[in-house]
Amino acid sequence: MYFIGIDLGGTQIKAGVVDEAGKVLAKAETATLAERPYQDVVRDMAACSLKALEEGNLTVDSVGGIGIGIPGIADNVTGRVVFCTNLGWHDIPLRDELNKYLQLPVVIDNDATVAGFAESVCGVSRGLHSSVFLTLGTGVGGGIVIDGKPWTGAHGVASEIGHLTMEVDGIPCTCGKSGCVERYCSATALIRMAGEVCLMHPDCAIMQQAGGDPKKITGRIVMDLAKQGDEFALRIFHRYTKYLAIAINTIISFLDPEMVVLGGGISHTGKFLIDGIVEKIPRYLMFKTMPFPSIALASLGNDAGIIGAAMLGRLGTDYV
Repeated sequence: MYFIGIDLGGTQIKAGVVDEAGKVLAKAETATLAERPYQDVVRDMAACSLKALEEGNLTVDSVGGIGIGIPGIADNVTGRVVFCTNLGWHDIPLRDELNKYLQLPVVIDNDATVAGFAESVCGVSRGLHSSVFLTLGTGVGGGIVIDGKPWTGAHGVASEIGHLTMEVDGIPCTCGKSGCVERYCSATALIRMAGEVCLMHPDCAIMQQAGGDPKKITGRIVMDLAKQGDEFALRIFHRYTKYLAIAINTIISFLDPEMVVLGGGISHTGKFLIDGIVEKIPRYLMFKTMPFPSIALASLGNDAGIIGAAMLGRLGTDYV
């Protein structure tokens, strides 16, 4: 039996056919064009899924279910998207609309949740009882896996780690609150911190690498210079990893998972990032000598969304 995984993003729709072990057999993708009516986007999700089946020389009859990862929150009892802000979706009947084209069971969840689930099925956290996934990109997404299933809580928001409060009355967040974790631990936050330093030190190496234009500062510029030992980049790096260590300590305090997995663009910094975080975590533990989760880098790359979504499809009604 095979399963279809759909990774719905603001710019791309990706679909894949995945076997029960999490191996991707075939893929297809198309532009989301999110400004269109949701009916058009869902039609293309179905078309993309059928294209992936065609690429794998498979038929719909061989598929046991469909899983979808969305940049938002869904209700799997009704099959509706509660909200998906970067698509402009609110209370959208995604399951019913997709079933017009593919009459298969459909399960939906947050994109970071499904990526974390993928890692627990066939990635770096495979075989563990509990793990938490953090994606460090434009924002901060989260996924919690316990006993082989994603855990999103009673109302679907348990994995919204990026919107835990890091600092009371802190930096305003796009969610409408202030001081959220993603205002301090995202790639956007890292770039903001670098911009602040460049205002005070316009001749620094960061600004030179950005061609003198603060709008061209990237997380990669900062991290590469920090690895090279640049004074100002290292200051930013240690500030940034302090916030990450605090966020991970919060996760430890309420869940104490076996592993915290880091994904997203900033995770490409690799061992240097892990070492910077691990060195700081003991400062924030309740007992300084207590063991804490291993911190690891995500291993599945761009396929994580497809794999995790397909594995949701494998769970089917057992997940709902």
